[in-house]
Amino acid sequence: MTTKFWLVIPAAGVGARMAADRPKQYLQIAGRCILEHTLHCFLDNPGLLGAVVCVAVDDPFWPQLPVANDARIRRAPGGQERAGSVLAGLEALVAEGANSEDWVLVHDAARPNLSREDLERLLDSLADDPVGGLLAVPARDTLKRAGSDGRVVETVDRSVIWQAYTPQMFRLGALREALAQALKEGVAVTDEASAMEWAGHSPRLIEGRADNLKVTRPEDLHYLQRIWRESR
Repeated sequence: MTTKFWLVIPAAGVGARMAADRPKQYLQIAGRCILEHTLHCFLDNPGLLGAVVCVAVDDPFWPQLPVANDARIRRAPGGQERAGSVLAGLEALVAEGANSEDWVLVHDAARPNLSREDLERLLDSLADDPVGGLLAVPARDTLKRAGSDGRVVETVDRSVIWQAYTPQMFRLGALREALAQALKEGVAVTDEASAMEWAGHSPRLIEGRADNLKVTRPEDLHYLQRIWRESR
């Protein structure tokens, strides 16, 4: 059976490292902006119940996108940090009638190369999981822990290290509670899994493809342009 899910895209960041004239999620690549590509990774999935895109209150770019008119997508005000944006998105889903036991996927706005296979693997693998989890990639290179002087303190065992990607998939109620409590207590959480970990849960790691990269620097955009040109 198709796993039903809601989607939250936190998209209120400015992407300062791109040094562009607009937030990185609105930069153009292959005829669409990054955020449009990101959304289209999900819009043709039969399990999608609806989506919330969390953007800055004064964002002038989102209303100009054709995808903003899709009836399945709602806009919510983004927060100062990722956790605030995601929590606002979850609150918007509750207002739409979403249930606390419904699955919610949270995906980075600037991660437009999610494959259908990875999305299906995540949904299928976690459909009956008691906690949820996230796409991730095992560390491939030798890892070093540095000291304050910039010198190597030790070599870290890479066999137990994974790089966290998105989507991250959790029950709406549990994630909403974890994020709200973390924000209330001033706990710094960098992704949804870390909020769930702080709340006492153990998210499951689902191995995904390494090319599901997050566009952070100009070279990331150039890399995507090249691989899409070669594969499409």
